Amino acid sequence: MSDTPFGFGLPPEEPEDGDEGKKKDPTGGGQGSGGPANPFGFGPGAGGDNPFAAMFGSMNPNDLGAAFQQLGQMLSYEGGPVNWDMAKQIARQTVSQGTTDGSKDASVGPAERTSVDEALRLADLWLDGVTSMPSGSVTTVAWSRAEWVEASLPAWQQLVDPVAERVGLAMGDVLPEEMQAMAGPLIGMMRSMGGAMFGQQIGQAVGVLAGEVVGSTDIGLPLAPAGKAALLPLNVERFGKDLSVPQDEVRLYLALREAAHQRLFAHVPWLRSHLFGAVEAYARGIKVDTSKLEDVVGQFDPSQPEQLQDALQQGMFQPEDTPEQKASLARLETALALVEGWVDAVVHEAAKSRLTSADALRETMRRRRASGGPAEQTFATLIGLQLRPRRLRDASRLWASLTDARGVDGRDGLWEHPDMLPTAQDLDDPDGFVHHEQLDFSELDKMLGEAAEGGTRKPSAEDRGEDGAEDDGPRTDGKDDDGR
Repeated sequence: MSDTPFGFGLPPEEPEDGDEGKKKDPTGGGQGSGGPANPFGFGPGAGGDNPFAAMFGSMNPNDLGAAFQQLGQMLSYEGGPVNWDMAKQIARQTVSQGTTDGSKDASVGPAERTSVDEALRLADLWLDGVTSMPSGSVTTVAWSRAEWVEASLPAWQQLVDPVAERVGLAMGDVLPEEMQAMAGPLIGMMRSMGGAMFGQQIGQAVGVLAGEVVGSTDIGLPLAPAGKAALLPLNVERFGKDLSVPQDEVRLYLALREAAHQRLFAHVPWLRSHLFGAVEAYARGIKVDTSKLEDVVGQFDPSQPEQLQDALQQGMFQPEDTPEQKASLARLETALALVEGWVDAVVHEAAKSRLTSADALRETMRRRRASGGPAEQTFATLIGLQLRPRRLRDASRLWASLTDARGVDGRDGLWEHPDMLPTAQDLDDPDGFVHHEQLDFSELDKMLGEAAEGGTRKPSAEDRGEDGAEDDGPRTDGKDDDGR
C-alpha cells in the first residue's frame, strides 16, 4: 500500500528558474518539476500509486473539465459513511493493475474450475473422518481476483462502516454548537470527502488483498456468502510457487482449510455474528482524536484535501484504555485463535497421512497467519485493529489435546455455546481445561424433563396407596372422600 493511501498528492514547488523551467518541461510537470503539476495527480505525468491517477491519468489537459466534474460528484456523495461505489471501482482498478511481481488477474477457465471443484469435494470427504460437523459447502466456486472483490465487499462493509460512521460524526462535533448551523456546508463537504476517502482506502486495500488471498476465509472471518466454498486458482498457484510442493497437494491442503472453515461457520450458528460483533464492539471503543480534527477544520482548505487525509491517517484512531475495550479486544483475539486453531488441528489430522508435504504446508500457513500481511495492514490502517490469531499455536495444541481426551464429538461439542469455549486463561493452561472434571448434565436433564411433564403425567405406583387408589392426603375442605 502506498504512503498516501487516499491518493492525494502534495502540490509541487515552483521551479527555481521560473518560466525557463516551464519551457524545459512543456507538460508543466514531470521530472523537472519534481511531481505532477496539480495536487490531485491528474494528467499524463500522474504517479501510478495515486488511485485518482488510475482513473484520470490517461486524460489530456483538455479533459480535465470532465475529471473535475467527476471529482465534484465524489464530493456530493450523500450515502453512508463509506462511498462503497468508489471502493469497488478502486478495488477493481487495483486488481487490474496486477501485483508487485507482475501477476495479472485472469478469468478462470473450465479446467481450473474443475480442479477446484474436485479438490473441495475431496477435502470434504477427508474431513468427514476427523470432525463431527457435516459439510458446510452448498456450492464450490473458483474465483478470479475481481470476482473475489465483488463477493467480499458486503462483508467489508459490515466491518468498516461502524468506524467510518464514528469519524463522520466526529467531523460534525468538533465545532461549537452555535457554529454548526453556519458551517453546515463545510461539514457536509468534509463528511462527503471522508466517505470518499474511506472508499478509496478500503478499495485500494481490498484490491491489494485480492492479489494475496487463496480462498474466502483467509483472515479468519467469513467474507463470502454462506455455504459458498471458494478458491482463487491464480493465487493458489502463487502460494505454492516457491514451496517445492506438487501443485495438487497445495490445492488440496488449501481446499481442506477452506472446507473446514465452511463447516465451522455453517454449523455453529452464533459464530459469524460473534466474530463480527466483536469487531463492532471494538470499533465502538475507538475514540477519534478531536483535537486533530479541530485543527483541520479550523484551517481546512478545500483545494488541499490532503490535510483531511493526513488527519485520518496519522494518529486519529486511539483505542480507549478501558476495561470494556480491553475485554472486546481479548474476546476478538481469543475467538480468532480458537477458530484458526480448530481449523489447523482438524486439517492436520485429515492431511497428515494423505499428503506427504502436510507438515511443511502447515508451518507455511501458520507463519503466514502469524505475520499478518495485507489483511493485518488493512485493518490496522482502517480501524487500528490487527486480525492476527496471536495464539494460534496454543489454540491448536488445546484442540488436539481435547481430541485425545474427549474424542471428536467431545471436542466439537464445545462449539454448541460460546460460554463452553476455552477462554484466554484456558489457552495459558490447556491441560487444566482439557482434564478438568466435565459436568454431567444427564441428571439435570432428567429432572427438567420430569418437571416439564409434571402437569400431565400419570401417577406412578409409588404415588398410590396399597389398594391402588391415589393417596392425596387428608382433605381440608371439611368433606369426606365421597365429597359429603
